[in-house]
Amino acid sequence: MKKVLIYTAVGAITATSLIPISYVSAKDNNGTLAHVDGNSQFPETRRSNVRHTFRVHIPKNSPSVSQLNIEVPNTLTWSNNTNDIVIANENGKKINASISTNGKSILIAFVEPVASNNKLEIDIKNVKQPFRGNGPVYRIKAKLAGSTTEMSIGTARFRVN
Repeated sequence: MKKVLIYTAVGAITATSLIPISYVSAKDNNGTLAHVDGNSQFPETRRSNVRHTFRVHIPKNSPSVSQLNIEVPNTLTWSNNTNDIVIANENGKKINASISTNGKSILIAFVEPVASNNKLEIDIKNVKQPFRGNGPVYRIKAKLAGSTTEMSIGTARFRVN
């Protein structure tokens, strides 16, 4: 019985080590649609004032993005000050955009559409999160250049520690 368990464990470990690493990566640059690539919170504590950061990836085969619409969860409050929103590319260079708010929605209209093969980082500062309950979930939509239709590009979930 012990031999069977040992052989099974060795077989499982061997099979796992043979899986190519390239299949594990979700950062495919050959995609055709923009998508939420990740998110983070600073500080990662129970403090009520935090910064939420989203990363949006626009792959090289994707059309340019002209606008983003971020739906802020009902469980959160933030300053509604558009100066608390910072948009930068992957090198940290700020991106020119017109930012407006309407209730629990943040509309980001880029001065020039963001070309494909780019990554954006969007920081929302002075977010007051709940101390209990489920973590907030932002829904993010985009308008592609030359289109009038918004399409969902993903969600960003944050844990309440």
